[in-house]
Amino acid sequence: MFVPCGPGAGSSSSGFPGFTLLMPAVSVGNVGQLAVDLVISTLNMTKVGYFYTDCLVPMVGNNPYATAEENSVELSINAEVYSLPSKKLVVLQIRSPFIKNKYRPFCQALLSWVETSKCARVILLSSSHAYQRDDEQLLGTPLRYLLTPHLERAVGGLLQELNWKEMEKAAAYPGISDAEKVLHIPGGGITKRLFTESCSKGIQMAVLLKFCSEGDNIPDAFTLVNYLNEWLQLIKSEVSASNNSTDISSQWKIPSSWRLLFGNGLPPALF
Repeated sequence: MFVPCGPGAGSSSSGFPGFTLLMPAVSVGNVGQLAVDLVISTLNMTKVGYFYTDCLVPMVGNNPYATAEENSVELSINAEVYSLPSKKLVVLQIRSPFIKNKYRPFCQALLSWVETSKCARVILLSSSHAYQRDDEQLLGTPLRYLLTPHLERAVGGLLQELNWKEMEKAAAYPGISDAEKVLHIPGGGITKRLFTESCSKGIQMAVLLKFCSEGDNIPDAFTLVNYLNEWLQLIKSEVSASNNSTDISSQWKIPSSWRLLFGNGLPPALF
């Protein structure tokens, strides 16, 4: 359930008609969540509410996007909503894992909110275990996309022009029969369930994902958010004067909370 709050709550209480909803899956390496952090921080998006649910582990903390001491004491919880009306963009950031057996009710609540808020489409940023790729997925780029049938008709041609690679289906019974192919996203959390339910409900959804491994996943987040930017053009690409290349990674603003991604340093008392 969406609960409006803050200075932007007035405009959001009537929904987000025509907006694109961007959100992460809680998946391997937390790559989607890190990529969403970069979007919120770079675009200086305004918090307009919370997504109240009992499907996520409860948590509370300081403002992860603090820019000064004054706003560092603001509190944040496990699922918050940010908005940027000028780009028709609304973002749901999820900051804690799912409670066991709560995937289904969360997906149902989320898609119900998508329908009532009149969002035009949903983009889910996700990741999948690199070590579980099949032979075909080992070739070329580690980035993949999926589109529901309703969104395929709208943007499928554009993504093909960008030379993007669609997520391959895998054999349902490897080594026994290759005839039956199914969607397989190991380590993807709610990705497969949310995508298949969106297909059945006629919701326009895209999944953008990267194959990765657990560890320092900051480079994966930059790769995924740059991939998203190829399509949505959230920030403009600038040509580097040194080599005439276009690299927008340096244009994303790293949030202050990333200083704590790996915890504190080793205490001197150890030595």
